[in-house]
Amino acid sequence: MPRYDAKRIEAHWQQSWETNQTFRTEDTVPTGDAAKKPKLYVLDMFPYPSGSGLHVGHPEGYTATDIVCRYARMKGRHVLHPMGWDAFGLPAEEHAVKTGTHPRETTEQNIATFKRQLKMLGFSYDWTRELATTDPDYYRWTQWIFLQIFDTWYDADHVWTGPDGVQRKGKGRPIAELPIPDDILASGECQPSSTTSEPLASAQSVKTANASDRPVDTGRSPEVMEAIRRYQDKHRLAYVSDAPVNWCPALGTVLANEEIIDGKSERGGHPVVRMPLKQWMLRITAYADRLATELDELDWSDSIKFMQRNWIGRSTGAEVDFRIEPHGAMSEEESQARDGRQPSGTPAEFETWKATRQSNGFPRDPEFDVIRVYTTRPDTLFGVTYMVLSPEHALVQKITTEGQRPAVAEYIRKSSLKSDLDRTDLAKEKTGVFTGGYALNPVNGARVPVWIADYVLISYGTGAIMAVPGHDERDYEFAKTFGLTIRQVVAPPLSSGHIVDLGNAAFTEIGVATNSGKYDGLSTADFKCQISNHLSQAGLGKEAVNYRLRDWLFSRQRYWGEPFPIWHELDADGNPTGLMRADTAESLPVLHPHMDDFKPTGTPEPMLAKATPEWLFKTAADGVKLKRETNSMPQWAGSCWYYLRFCDNKNSDKFIDPAKEKYWLPVDLYIGGAEHAVLHLLYSRFWHKVLFDRGHVSSPEPFQKLVNQGMILGDTDYSVSPEVFARQRAVFEGMGLIPLVLKTDDAEIVALRNPADDPDAYRPLTEDQVTKEKGKAHLKGTEIELTGRTDKMSKSRKNVVNPDHVVKDYGADALRLYEMFMGPLEQVKPWQMNGVEGVYRFLGRVWRLLIDDRAEAVILSAAVVDTAPAEDQLRILHKTIKAVTDDIDRLAFNTAISRMMEFTNFMSGQETRSKAVLEPFVLLLNPFAPHIAEELWHALGHSTTLTYVPWPSYDPALLVEDTVEVPVQINGKVRAKIIVPANSDAAALEAAARAEEIVQKNLEGKTVVKVVAVPGRLLNFVVK
Repeated sequence: MPRYDAKRIEAHWQQSWETNQTFRTEDTVPTGDAAKKPKLYVLDMFPYPSGSGLHVGHPEGYTATDIVCRYARMKGRHVLHPMGWDAFGLPAEEHAVKTGTHPRETTEQNIATFKRQLKMLGFSYDWTRELATTDPDYYRWTQWIFLQIFDTWYDADHVWTGPDGVQRKGKGRPIAELPIPDDILASGECQPSSTTSEPLASAQSVKTANASDRPVDTGRSPEVMEAIRRYQDKHRLAYVSDAPVNWCPALGTVLANEEIIDGKSERGGHPVVRMPLKQWMLRITAYADRLATELDELDWSDSIKFMQRNWIGRSTGAEVDFRIEPHGAMSEEESQARDGRQPSGTPAEFETWKATRQSNGFPRDPEFDVIRVYTTRPDTLFGVTYMVLSPEHALVQKITTEGQRPAVAEYIRKSSLKSDLDRTDLAKEKTGVFTGGYALNPVNGARVPVWIADYVLISYGTGAIMAVPGHDERDYEFAKTFGLTIRQVVAPPLSSGHIVDLGNAAFTEIGVATNSGKYDGLSTADFKCQISNHLSQAGLGKEAVNYRLRDWLFSRQRYWGEPFPIWHELDADGNPTGLMRADTAESLPVLHPHMDDFKPTGTPEPMLAKATPEWLFKTAADGVKLKRETNSMPQWAGSCWYYLRFCDNKNSDKFIDPAKEKYWLPVDLYIGGAEHAVLHLLYSRFWHKVLFDRGHVSSPEPFQKLVNQGMILGDTDYSVSPEVFARQRAVFEGMGLIPLVLKTDDAEIVALRNPADDPDAYRPLTEDQVTKEKGKAHLKGTEIELTGRTDKMSKSRKNVVNPDHVVKDYGADALRLYEMFMGPLEQVKPWQMNGVEGVYRFLGRVWRLLIDDRAEAVILSAAVVDTAPAEDQLRILHKTIKAVTDDIDRLAFNTAISRMMEFTNFMSGQETRSKAVLEPFVLLLNPFAPHIAEELWHALGHSTTLTYVPWPSYDPALLVEDTVEVPVQINGKVRAKIIVPANSDAAALEAAARAEEIVQKNLEGKTVVKVVAVPGRLLNFVVK
């Protein structure tokens, strides 16, 4: 003592911060003078508390936000910086299956580990605002928000002005305001209709009915009331639908496409099958346009905005109906004669159908005798030579002929084993089977064969396509595979000189119409416009907007997720009627039932279906039997709105106090991994916009500025091939190295590791164990060539670095500094332990800059004096203040640390160091290395924390140098450097240079032809 003792210093200050609640933000909205302080809401994407705890990749973003918050407090801002836990999820449930431990117990243990590690790193969170999505007090409000979504329909034509003063088109409105078609009010039958009546008080809205209530009596018959309720249920933003899903029997739940690899679950490698299930869906597509266009107002990177817009995938085109030809409508000879050709005369039935369509118009929903398609190229309708249905399409069974049923059934079975990603992989050969059925092209009556193929997804468009192989690459590949007709209907403009060869490739560019009847010669744009108008007037189609974005499949079959606050009505025999009732807000939360068996049933029956009858069933006040919804919400649900609850996490009456929401929202800075660039952000924005439309929040967007930190890769891993390892095994074993067989994209490799205490994190070879020469690496002392590579940290690669171990050896401040010093925040960076050692040595130099490390107690060095600083010390201080301030403002933390290193190096060489210079430097260091900064601040004689000490300012006058160093060149080559006053003009520069002896020698005997002088930069003598 008193050498730099990170362990002692950090433990002391962490305890002090916790005892004094140093970083606690007041629960009330600031008033009076306090309200004049600008607010700053800084948020990390909160973690899922896994059993393995943090690895060193996690603290990167957390350190960045902590620097910003500590800096902002010193700049006088009112800071909110909370932390919580995204704690629902499958891993805890799997652990329960293996061990019998309740998921809540596992989750709480994992949270305790994560919280200990975060506190160990000295982050300035306000822990009084801690929350977990698994807390009943939290998910009560998750369920409440779901009910708001359930109680909402989207009015796409509604024009309104929000509390932000911006006029918008389209709004989520209470289901009670949904206009009910006249035919439903009149007959009670839920038939399509374009006419509407006045809004009706909801027969089953969240506010007016629950499991104990009777549906509201409006004086209408029960049949009409039932029809109204079913109509409302069809239009809610939260609805139940039959959806094809990826079902994993072993895990007992539905999986997202991204969670499946080669037909097996990413977690565990279990088989996955595609099957239809009744699922809860959220109508996120209603908000697609707003989700895309309102990105413009956000301070997000262009790449993230592009990813979101691409995921939404807005396109314009037309919906078109193809009439299904009844089976047996013509003989086999006639069928072959007319297959795919324009007929000389269309059947009377087809003409009658077209006449009916022209009279009634294009129906809102397709009848069961047509195939409705969406196309972005209606100008290619004359080029349709076949159609494709997705294997899940409702019309497959109707259109398939008896002779084709076995082949179709087998194809559907095989397709069910593939994920959507597998099915749409462009690199894979197209597969399909003919249904035996036909449809009629609405523009020319041509007979079109109908196939099924798994490259068409039921979730995109209508689940059916019109195939134009002459002008679509995917359709072309399919047609070539199965020998189908390829017809050209678009030609390049004559001026282009391009020749179309459909024998080799599809022509996918725009051009002019050909082989398209009266439309021949029209440009693609004009043809699109004319054919769309024709289809609309004839009732055969209409202009349409489509999205790649699908409605959000919102239910899971797990136990460990939020229960739905919904009941299903049962008939006298106990069968669902399809009608639903919602819990009231007062009855929330719906708690999990007690269960001892968490094993999946192996069937699509949700886990919660195994609950006791007391939890599952109930009889309403009007005598209707009810069964509770047994699906659970996905893990996304709790993370969709946690940023709101942090503002008011103790409120038992509201999910957030309006005044607090108005003060704190939107989040000013949101930092997290790019892996959440699409789904989490899209889902959160969707929920927020529904709450905005319904008047529950005043801000249209949740996150104003978004930053994605770069991934931290594992340390450089050195490996050899299995063959080299086998030959040199004795050498490796003699060095005590541990082999680890890993699979790469190309082949197996054998990584060479050093033994470590943690068997899941063997240490890679250090640079001292490797020699490098001419771009090649060898194991030191041998001729064995090594291959170096960096990979993402993962348990399977055993390259995870535990922050506990780093802090134990070097301290939290060193870890924090290294995480920021590695490179730009948003850049991918490899972890290197020697880098941690480097910043640890820097902290030691900072310590010795102020502290006498030979004394018995912590006292200032004799070099630290309480006198006015020298001018050169003042100048470097003020340059450092400006540089660090600017760097923090632009999140360039690595260069800020470099500036402080430069300052330390300079001051270490000074015989005396003024307190007036050292104190501001300690304040600059505080956001980055707060523990040592607090210790040094107190050593300088201060008794209070520096957390709220004002950030130092700089004097612009001290940023200007009195003198500058100017290189002197002769014929472009530097021969000398001179020190001159900063304001020296060209003549003064030349005079100073000529006075230098070395310049005089180089000019001796030469003629100066020209002198080029750039004041403050350079001087060049051109001689001969």
